[in-house]
Amino acid sequence: MKKSTMPDWEPLEEAVPFDLFKAEVQAWAQRLGVTPREIHLRPMKRKWASCSSRGRLTFNTELLRQPAAFRREVIVHELLHLKVPNHGPLFKALLKAYLASEG
Repeated sequence: MKKSTMPDWEPLEEAVPFDLFKAEVQAWAQRLGVTPREIHLRPMKRKWASCSSRGRLTFNTELLRQPAAFRREVIVHELLHLKVPNHGPLFKALLKAYLASEG
């Protein structure tokens, strides 16, 4: 997910611990019925996250300082790429449906 999708709020003062973030990712993976092979965290200049064709998810360290709603959007977006590898109509519909179910 490109960083051009910037949240409208200020970053959190305290970063969410990586273990808690990883638990969020795993909970969403179970809900979506996917299994990421690896979950990594590293600084990224142009993206909030990425998903490789081999199932490796990489999240930007800055994401740990973003509000829960924005983290959820990025997490669901990347996990859905394990089901749908593009940003076509099916991907967009599933993303909208999963995010709406939380709102």
